[in-house]
Amino acid sequence: MGAELPTREPARTVTTIPPVPGVAKSDPILTVSSLHRRFGGLVAVDVEHLEVERNRITALIGPNGAGKTTLFNLLTGFDHPDRGEWRFDGRSLHRMPAYAVARTGLVRTFQLTKALARMTVLDNMMLAASGQRGERLRNSLFANVWRAQERVLRSRAVDLLERFGLAQMRDDYAGTLSGGQRKLLEIARALMAEPRMLLLDEPTAGVNPALVQSILQHVKSLRDEGMTILFVEHDMDVVMGISDWVVCMTEGWIIAEGVPASIVANEAVIDAYLGARRAEGTR
Repeated sequence: MGAELPTREPARTVTTIPPVPGVAKSDPILTVSSLHRRFGGLVAVDVEHLEVERNRITALIGPNGAGKTTLFNLLTGFDHPDRGEWRFDGRSLHRMPAYAVARTGLVRTFQLTKALARMTVLDNMMLAASGQRGERLRNSLFANVWRAQERVLRSRAVDLLERFGLAQMRDDYAGTLSGGQRKLLEIARALMAEPRMLLLDEPTAGVNPALVQSILQHVKSLRDEGMTILFVEHDMDVVMGISDWVVCMTEGWIIAEGVPASIVANEAVIDAYLGARRAEGTR
């Protein structure tokens, strides 16, 4: 994928980490402290402390309205907190705009895919690469400045499309893809930025079961290649199937952390989900 990622250490296990909200990890790549976001009278995010372990798949779960997507928006510069601090690989991202966050290696996808429908699949991929010399007006006038780099980027884009089973659609408009194919394109396009950590917001939502399995296999293979994944998910079968660690939010708070088996048996998590379902049932 271009950037060198550390090899995953199979011997290191998360089962030795206590399942306590805010627990310290042995090698965190992302650290969040006292992060708070309020919208009027509603507290959307109130995270005292959170660490995301490097080279792991961490699931972020919780009922609708728990603050999961708002947390993603804060971490990636699409929104700004009222207060708080968060660091990616030791570097503060406070008040950093979204494009600058992505350049640090922290890249996100969206619950509703952001493919440019009237551009081809390949052009969507090419557009996502950062640091393109031809984007500057002066450089664009001199093909020798940017042409070699563009060939490299095009080759990387084609390789990623082949990896995600989209190569045969490279010249199709992105708007013609199915929902599942757009999810695959969104992940592939994110990789054009050569991230070290991916934040995936409901990557399997609205996707047919056949493509769900494809997406999950890709997520696991990225983890095995050394990438860190944090993803929002409602399907507990998906969470149990691929997660190394699970974080549960409700009403902006982190109420539980742990390996998947401990989370599904956690009383606070059960109460959060059952309480949300009961509230929906009384409307």
